[in-house]
Amino acid sequence: MTESASVPASALEGLDPVLTAPKRLAAMALLSRSAAADFAALREHLGVSESDLSKQMSALAAAGYVSARKSGHGRGSTTTYQSTREGRRAYARHRAALEAILKG
Repeated sequence: MTESASVPASALEGLDPVLTAPKRLAAMALLSRSAAADFAALREHLGVSESDLSKQMSALAAAGYVSARKSGHGRGSTTTYQSTREGRRAYARHRAALEAILKG
């Protein structure tokens, strides 16, 4: 019996290592449901410190999953994040893999 190309070799194959971190997964979930979210909204949604959120969003940006836009200067500046096309695709694949694992 030959294995179909669409059947993963293991249940873990479709998981994205960047998105296995719960905070990054939660950020992508929020960004997948909205056009964009600013730093403060993401920090409140995730319940994390500014430095932790900065670290998580930097990892997502380095993977090409989010883009960041800064406006203003100094204390009045705002950073807004938006998921990229690749980020949305990666999130969808990761979510499908999680759902397959949960279905058994």
